[in-house]
Amino acid sequence: MLDQILPAVYDELHRIAGRYLNRERPNHTLQPTALINEAYLRLVDQSRLTLQNRAHFFGIAARVMRRILVEHARAHHAAKRGGSAIQVPLDEAVHGGAREENIDFVVLDAALDRLAKMDPQQSRVVELRYFAGLTIEETAEAMGSSPATIKRSWTVARAWLRREMTRASAST
Repeated sequence: MLDQILPAVYDELHRIAGRYLNRERPNHTLQPTALINEAYLRLVDQSRLTLQNRAHFFGIAARVMRRILVEHARAHHAAKRGGSAIQVPLDEAVHGGAREENIDFVVLDAALDRLAKMDPQQSRVVELRYFAGLTIEETAEAMGSSPATIKRSWTVARAWLRREMTRASAST
């Protein structure tokens, strides 16, 4: 099944992977194609992958790419023994390139895990909006919700993440 889908979505996956890697440190060793290949191998390895629609597929692919990059970042940090943080602008993906504060990718991942425990819907909205690059309308469709609800969840989740990221920065 995934072999049939991949050719149709490859360009979009490449765009997502490129956006991820553009947020990484300048000398990152992964390239978009390598990230897509690794994500593909992990997706193929999931024996019970059931896709509801296009947005659902991109949400799953974005989550897999996020995990790959977090693992890579952790390995890089370990290799450098706490070297410089990998920075990503939280709102770049949804505000036409406008940059806010830079965020450590590993800390962002930990904050998203905490958010998922508190409010799985808000965490999913962040994954679909930020990591998969879906619009409010596409996210609403993927989640079976209204655009207004998604917009509210997105606003609250971003504010919560900013607060958590600020706390994490202050404690380091």
